[in-house]
Parts: sequence; structure tokens; C-alpha cells
Amino acid sequence: MTALDTLEERVRRDLELTAYPRPEWVRPRTRDGEHVLDVLIVGAGQAGLTVAFALKRRAVTNVLLLDAAPAGSEGPWTTYAAMHTLRTPKTLTGPDQGLPSLTPEAWYRAAHGDAAWEDLRFIPKHHWQAYLDWFRKVTEPRVHNGVSVTGIRPAGDLLEVETSEGVRLARRVVLASGLAGNGEWTVPRMVRDALAPHRYAHTGERLDFARFAGQRVGVLGGGASAFDYAGAALEHGAASVDLFYRRPEVPRVNLFRWMEFYAFGAHFPDLPDEDKWRYSVHFQRMNQPPPQASWHRCTGWDSFAWHTSADWKSVEVDGDPGTGEIVVATGAGEFRFDAVISATGPNVDLAARPELRDVAPYAATWADRFTPPAGWEDQATAGYPYLDGDFGFTERTPGSAPWLSRVHDFTYGARVSMGLNGNMNSGLGAGGRRLADALSRSLFLEDGAAFLEDYTRYDLAELTDLGRPDGGR
Repeated sequence: MTALDTLEERVRRDLELTAYPRPEWVRPRTRDGEHVLDVLIVGAGQAGLTVAFALKRRAVTNVLLLDAAPAGSEGPWTTYAAMHTLRTPKTLTGPDQGLPSLTPEAWYRAAHGDAAWEDLRFIPKHHWQAYLDWFRKVTEPRVHNGVSVTGIRPAGDLLEVETSEGVRLARRVVLASGLAGNGEWTVPRMVRDALAPHRYAHTGERLDFARFAGQRVGVLGGGASAFDYAGAALEHGAASVDLFYRRPEVPRVNLFRWMEFYAFGAHFPDLPDEDKWRYSVHFQRMNQPPPQASWHRCTGWDSFAWHTSADWKSVEVDGDPGTGEIVVATGAGEFRFDAVISATGPNVDLAARPELRDVAPYAATWADRFTPPAGWEDQATAGYPYLDGDFGFTERTPGSAPWLSRVHDFTYGARVSMGLNGNMNSGLGAGGRRLADALSRSLFLEDGAAFLEDYTRYDLAELTDLGRPDGGR
């Protein structure tokens, strides 16, 4: 028996030991003979798996996860992520929901040995995907891969979810669709208007970096992904890579490290709106530096350069659109490239997501609900959805779409309302607990009258022998 086999036995035993109370309590529903899901989760990556397991711990098991990607390719880790390792500390927990045998460390020690764990600084991204695959195996959620979700709309007191395998009915829907789960990856219009599609890429797409061999590459943006894509291009033979910040200085401080304590993750959603806003805008202003390893990955090449105060002012092609030099005018002067990478991240635009097109017209944003104090205005932050304390969408106009409260946003788009959340490794633990508790609570209260009726009719006798133990009178 291998160490991993032994760990899996321990997981099964731990789940048994902590399974009280055991009964599955959610009342089953059908409509016109069709089975109704209690929770449908859009996305089977780390966030979706965490929520499914957290629900299972609460005996909510009528749950289905749908993911458009093949099994093992959910999320960025084996698809578009260009980093070598995770950026979070190796000791992070979250998917395990407090069960020690399910932690990343327990799996890593069993899979790779104690010495490998002790020598490890950050978990390699392919090992993280392997951990998630193992986590899915031992927690046994019901997942359908290769299935896309194309619409969510009300159906009385239920939700009708349109998918590529047909329509599903659900009482609650959880969006666990990642970094771009509330919008789409962006490329500035000046780039899209000037360049043929094969001349540019963005940091949310899966690339064969060999395409940059021998080319001069310009990277717009200075975040962690910008450095990861720049490093990958250099490693695959790019002739040169120039990276551009609009800021006057390279960010040095990573505010995520400050945020990684339990109370912040658990109780950020309970803060007053003004505090949430200040936290979010301060993060927006500070931005996030690349990890030290990513910096060295790029700066170790003589053919790499970075430029500050270098916002892009214009992009055009000198000569043939397909082969001519790409001319970029920046705050740091003019540069010429053969290819461009946009590291400008995803936007927040619900209408850009097929599954959210019926949500977008009714969902409130922070601009609808909050007026920033003087000096704290931020247009980008104002566009994020204004969520309830259970990750649920809220109505822009009261009474216009009460069904929105049954759609829960466990994506990066929740960050202004909910702080650290399911899209980010650091937020899986507290976020998963909060969302699972909220879903369990709402399902229970919704059927409160039926539970009370069951309670008043309960007549299973526990005291069955009224005789005296000694047989006396």
C-alpha cells in the first residue's frame, strides 16, 4: 500500500468520524416530473469543488457541477497559467474545509514525500492541479465535464439553467467560474483596432509560446501574469521582451499577504460599505507586484527590459498589416515589436457572459448603491456587482428581479462585496464556509413550514420498555 493509499483511507475514516449529523435533510423536489437540483454549480475548478464539499459536509448532496473544460483542465493550472508555481504560501488551506487529511500538505507529503515537502517553497502549478484531481476523487462530487452553461433565468420559485446538454432546474445556482467569471479577458481597443488577431494575445488564453521565437515582444501591464507571460516568451526564444507600467514605480508590497488571516476572510462581508470600498480602492491603487521568482525569471535575461510611466498612447503597423513592425507610442518613447501581449486582465461586464445575459439588466453594481467619499472615487471598482452577504446578486431596482438572490457569485467579481473569495486560493476556506452556510440556511428556511409540520408529526418512540430494570413494581 502506498502512502497515498494510506492517506485516502484516513480521509474516508475522517469523513466517517465527522459525519454527524448524518441524515440528508433537504426535501426533494420535482416539477412536471423533472428532477430539481438543490444547487447547480457553474465551474468544477478549485472554487466549485470547495463549495460542493462544504455543502456535502452539511448533508446537502443534491448538487451538480458543470464545467465546459475536460476533466483535469478546469481552471488555469494546465491551460493558460504561465507561472511555474502558485503565488500563495505552500501552507495554504481551503478546499479541505478544516479536515487535516484533505489539506494540500497532507496530499503533497503522501504523493511526493516528507523531504520534498520540507524542501518546497511554493507548490508547482501542475502539482496543484494534481491535488485538485485527487481532492475530486476522494470527495466524490457529481461533475459533468464538457458542458457549458448558456443562460440562467427564473422559472417560478426555481431557476432554469440552459446548458449544452439541455435545461436544468435548480433552487440555487453558484457561479464558480474563476477570474473572468463576471466578464471577459480584455485587450485595449487601440490594440484590437490596429492589429490583426495573430499579432496579439492576452494573458487569459492558452498559448504556444514558441510562436514568439525570434520575435520582439511588447507586454502591456506589470502584474504577476505579465511577468509570467514575459518569462515564458523569453524561455521559448523571444528575441526581446519589453514590459510597460503606466505607474511611475514598480509595486513592491503584496497586500494579499496582509489579508491572509482568518477574521479578514470570514468577516470582510460584515464590514460597512465604506470600509469595503476603502479596502478595495486601496488595493486597486497599490496593485500587486510580481512574485520575486517571477521578477528574477525575467530580469535574468539581458533581452528583457521594463519601463515605468510608460502608458501606451497609440498602436499602429508600419507596412503590411500581417508582417510590418508594430509601432507603439508610450510615455517612455516609441518602441517597435513583432508581437504584443495584453496583460490587462479581465473586465467586469455581466452581459459579456452568455450565462449572465439575463442577470445583467437587473443586477445592482456598487455605482448603483454607494457614493464614495471625496478622494476615494474609482470608476473600475464602481462597476463590480453589489452582492448580499451570501454572495447573492441584488436588484438594481427593488422588486424587479427577486430571483437574483438565488444566484450566488463565487468568482473574482465578488471581491468588492466579499473580500477574499472562492476565485482566490486564500479565500477558499472562509468563503466556502460562508457560502455553504448561506445555501444551507436558505434551503432550510424556504421549507420551514414543511419541516415544522414534520416535526409536530414525529412519533418515533425512543422509550419502548416501561418495565423496571430489576423487574420490581
